[in-house]
Amino acid sequence: MKTPEATGDKPAPRPLDDSALSRILREQQFGVLAAVRSTGHPHLSTVLYRWDEKERVLLISTTVDRLKARLLRRNPHASLHVRGDDIWSFAVAEGVAEVSEPTTEAGDRTGRELLSLTPGFDDPAAERAFLEEAVAERRVVIRVRVSRLYGAALDMTEPAGAA
Repeated sequence: MKTPEATGDKPAPRPLDDSALSRILREQQFGVLAAVRSTGHPHLSTVLYRWDEKERVLLISTTVDRLKARLLRRNPHASLHVRGDDIWSFAVAEGVAEVSEPTTEAGDRTGRELLSLTPGFDDPAAERAFLEEAVAERRVVIRVRVSRLYGAALDMTEPAGAA
């Protein structure tokens, strides 16, 4: 079987460096989080996340009783797959996850960390409502300490006549 590299018919995947991978993580908001089920199969969940490039940590809000939080408490190995600017590029962040204690009082440590995942609130009453809702929902923060980044891009051009 001929490979695209050998035939020249199609471009080969181009590995992305840490800078390009971090850019994808920084510029996107949604990814697919993979945790490990007791059967060994992956549990996939679309999540909203924030990438702290300096600390190399992914931050994800969820509730204490969601399956992803329960699975990561049992087995902390996690991966997040994020699509790049187009369908031809992606980044994967792998690491060990920790799940915070649920927020129990509006404005406690977990609540403030959850607040940091939002764009912020101009109205103090709206911020307070957010923090109170987080307590009512028993929200937690999943922190994935990233030990490995990888990903690739295909340098595709639009076919003639495509618009």
